[in-house]
Amino acid sequence: MTNLIKILIFFVTLSFINEVYTKDFLKEAISNENRKVENVKRDKYRNPYKTLNFFGISKEMKILEITPGRGWYTEILSKYMKNSNNFYIAKYDPPQFAVEILNKIQDEFEKYFLNNEDRFGKVKYVSINKDFNILSEKNKFDMVLTFRNSHNWLKNKKAEKMYNSIFKIMKKGGVLGIVQHRANESSTFNYKAGYVKESFLIKLVEKQGFKLIDKSEVNSNPKDLKNYEKGVWTLPPSLRLGEKDQSKYLKIGESDRMTLKFIKP
Repeated sequence: MTNLIKILIFFVTLSFINEVYTKDFLKEAISNENRKVENVKRDKYRNPYKTLNFFGISKEMKILEITPGRGWYTEILSKYMKNSNNFYIAKYDPPQFAVEILNKIQDEFEKYFLNNEDRFGKVKYVSINKDFNILSEKNKFDMVLTFRNSHNWLKNKKAEKMYNSIFKIMKKGGVLGIVQHRANESSTFNYKAGYVKESFLIKLVEKQGFKLIDKSEVNSNPKDLKNYEKGVWTLPPSLRLGEKDQSKYLKIGESDRMTLKFIKP
């Protein structure tokens, strides 16, 4: 056996061990008994194990989650990255839209993860300023994740700025993972009522310098008709119509979503 073949076998074995190691820790993070019960119930819609594996997550990466809302994914990510010193959150500082609501959500988020640091791990923060620039050094992050944020940035005419700012803070070869409510390609609009056309979003993100390398249907939902009175928020978990036709919307489940994987070339 030549030395070259031995080297190749070594690296293949090392890669396999790393994959098993990563997946075991990810399963542990998802099954963490300290996650909120209502969050665990939504795993069947959000498929965290398959989604994060698709993006290629690793504890060795420096990871940034963009504006995580109430922290559904953060419970998993912070537990998975615990003691790595490599997990960051980008928050609005100060919020430039829905100010009162965002301030409340971000305050509750910070208190929750500070009070539960022993259960989930330490969360570090970077700011998104009033110009929608992420205040972090350039070429820092190996992976940036954004879950269901693009519709808000598009509505407020900030999507190009946000994705351009994300591009700047990522390392060459870094992965950008996006999950977003998906409009039908036959729609006459590019974004509306929370839904975004996939081809439109891919074009917008690639315009900032990224390259799409893969996409997955792991978070698709063919039951989602996308024609509701209150847009995507008609469906769970929001159920904006209250009791009206609630059983119907619960049977549909959460929205149809695109899952996109880009790299910074």
